[in-house]
Amino acid sequence: MSTHVTDEIASQPDCWRRAAETAAREAALLPRPGERVAVVGCGTSYFVARAYAALRESLGAGETDAFPASDPTPLGRRYDRIVALTRSGTTTEVARLLAAARGRVSTLVITGVPDSPAAHLADRVLGLGFADERSVVQTRFATTTLQLLRAGLGVDLAPAVADAELALYEPLPALWERRGQFTFLGGGWAAGLADEAALKLREVARVWTESYPAMEYRHGPISISDRACLVWCLGPAPSGLRDEVEATGALFAADAVDPVAALVRAQRLAVALADRRGLNPDRPRHVSRSVVLAGAFRPAAAEATRILRS
Repeated sequence: MSTHVTDEIASQPDCWRRAAETAAREAALLPRPGERVAVVGCGTSYFVARAYAALRESLGAGETDAFPASDPTPLGRRYDRIVALTRSGTTTEVARLLAAARGRVSTLVITGVPDSPAAHLADRVLGLGFADERSVVQTRFATTTLQLLRAGLGVDLAPAVADAELALYEPLPALWERRGQFTFLGGGWAAGLADEAALKLREVARVWTESYPAMEYRHGPISISDRACLVWCLGPAPSGLRDEVEATGALFAADAVDPVAALVRAQRLAVALADRRGLNPDRPRHVSRSVVLAGAFRPAAAEATRILRS
C-alpha cells in the first residue's frame, strides 16, 4: 500500500544528497569548530539533537549538549549558539525557548517551513523545505537534518547514501515481522537513533518497543528478552552481546551499515508492522504533525505573531 510515509521513506537517499549540498552552500550558518552549542527539539527532533551532540563531541568539534525544547536549562548556561530543530516551525516549546533566548544567545533554527513562527523568532534559519513531509510521522526530515549536521562536521555522506539505497532495496527478514517485542540498542551517537527507531515502531505500529545504550542492555533490560523478541543494534555491537542475546532465545540483528541507514530499515519495519495490524501509518493514534499548546505558552505565540506582522 502506497502512503505518504512510504514515499517519504523511499526519498531519503535523494534528500541526503541535497543535505550535503546544502551543508556546503550554507556552511556559515552551521556551528563552527570550538563553539559551545546547545541543540534542542521535541520528540524525534530531540533524538536527532542527542545523536548530533554526541557525534559532534566525539569528533572534537566542541562541547555540545542536547535538551528537550521544554527544558529551560540552555537559557541558564553559557552557550555560543542554540540550534533548534523543528519540522513544522510551530512547536510551542521550541517557539517559547527561542522567544526567551532573543538578545541573550545566538540562535539557529533548522526547519522544513522557513516561513513559520519558530523561524521568525530565530537569528538565523536553515530551511529544508525539500525534506518536509505530508505524513504526521517524521522520517525523512529527521534523517535529512541529521545528515546535514553530519556533513557540517566534515562527514562524507556518500557511504551513508549508498547504505540507505541498499536498506530500501533489500527485503526485510520475514522473521522480524513475527516478533511481539522489539528492543533497539545503539552505541555512542547511535543511542539517539535507537530511541528514534523505537519511537517509530510505537507511533506507527503500536508495538511493545524499548531502547537503550548498547552497553546498558545487560544491566537489567535483558531480562525481558525471550523467543518473542527482536534485539536490534544500530551500529557496531559490543563484543559478546550477540551470544548473550541469543542465549535468551531472542533474535539478534546488527547492521553493518551506516547507523542512519539502519534507521531507514527500522522505519520500513514500522510500516510493515502497521500494515500487518491493519493500521494507517500516516495517521498514528493520538499524534499530530506539531504539538501546539494552549494557554501556558501564549507569550511565545504573541511574540512570534508580532514579529511575523512587523
